Amino acid sequence: MFEKRIGELRKLMTEKGMDAVLLVGDCNRNYLSGFTGNESFSVITNDKAFFITDSRFTEQARQQVKDYEVVQYNKGTSFHDFLGELVKNNNIKKLGFEEDIISVATYNIYKSKVQCELVPMEGMVEKIRLVKDESELQLIKKAAEIADKAFDHMLKFIKVGMTEREIGLELEFYMKKLGASDLSFPSIVASGVRSSLPHGEATEKVVNKGEFLTLDYGCIYKGYCSDMTRTIVIGEPSEKMIEVYNVVLEAQERALKAYKPEVPAIEVDGVARGYITEKGYGDYFGHSLGHGVGRQIHEAPVVGYRNAQKLKSGMVVTDEPGIYIPGFGGVRIEDLLVITESGSEVLSKSTKKLICID
Repeated sequence: MFEKRIGELRKLMTEKGMDAVLLVGDCNRNYLSGFTGNESFSVITNDKAFFITDSRFTEQARQQVKDYEVVQYNKGTSFHDFLGELVKNNNIKKLGFEEDIISVATYNIYKSKVQCELVPMEGMVEKIRLVKDESELQLIKKAAEIADKAFDHMLKFIKVGMTEREIGLELEFYMKKLGASDLSFPSIVASGVRSSLPHGEATEKVVNKGEFLTLDYGCIYKGYCSDMTRTIVIGEPSEKMIEVYNVVLEAQERALKAYKPEVPAIEVDGVARGYITEKGYGDYFGHSLGHGVGRQIHEAPVVGYRNAQKLKSGMVVTDEPGIYIPGFGGVRIEDLLVITESGSEVLSKSTKKLICID
């Protein structure tokens, strides 16, 4: 599996005339190696792969990383000096680096220590990560399953008078109890007028009857994320609340049918956005319809009104339209799905019917 991924990277390296690439970010490095730790580096050339770490992670690396030469460097030695020697000894003339991860200060140190041309990778590994293989899909499906089970649990747990923070903490605890290693992102728990905040993290606000409660959350399972949003009502909804909810639900389900391979992302976004606009709420839907999910909670492709990139089978994306009305509240409904050869498979199984909790 990792050998295949490295092979794909080497093809891109050849196209760009790179002799090697340096990976310092946990996400890309671990994707190409299987390592689950941090504070390590990898250098991949056209015929070799070096995994560089210190004594804290050497044993772990030797157990987990099979397609690399594991090299331990002395903590008394600067990694930059070590890298300079490795570049020299392997006759590397053109070295790719992750320009969106390495700071300007670190880049300047590299320039002074590494005697070769430094070239931005421009998302080379991210391009490989766009389409998930079967092993990745199984882990994402498990993460989505945990999120679904957590929603069922929360429907029994949530009561009038609880704070958003209490709800968020229980949500986190329950997903970790089911095997999640962490949250995909800080859970969004927003009630009442705060539900008009697309990223309203939990506060000490008490949930009351007659309010929306939006739960947007996910978990990490063995390095892969899930993402799901459901909006429920505490008590009885008003006619306006029902109307807004139904508009979002219809937009979300129309978009689901549009998720197919070779369809430009902008077209899928337009299906949901067009319907919401038609119903008079276009000004209250400002964000993109969706985004890629994998080792990171937000990754390519962006399913939005500025991205003409075509969807491919194996991409994992979200479908999450919303309406956010200041002073009133908001609704977002989000499913996680994988693009298939003929359409899409929805990974989020939780009901989307309007649920009211007494």
